[in-house]
Order: sequence, then structure tokens, then C-alpha cells
Amino acid sequence: DTGIVKLRMQGACSGCPSSSVTLKSGIENMLMHYVSE
Repeated sequence: DTGIVKLRMQGACSGCPSSSVTLKSGIENMLMHYVSE
């Protein structure tokens, strides 16, 4: 309802410097494709 998605990285991803790239290129693009605005 609020339009906000919160993710918590766990395991090896929690401290990985590449996790922000993973969010931007993978998860964000997938959400934009499947979830209407």
C-alpha cells in the first residue's frame, strides 16, 4: 500500500560490497517489470 519495498540481505550478501549492484540490476528491475506502479 505504501509503495516501499524493504529487503534484508543475509548470509554472504550482508557484508558484500556488490550487494547494492545486485539490488539495482537484478531485484529492482524485476520488481519494476512485475509490479504495477
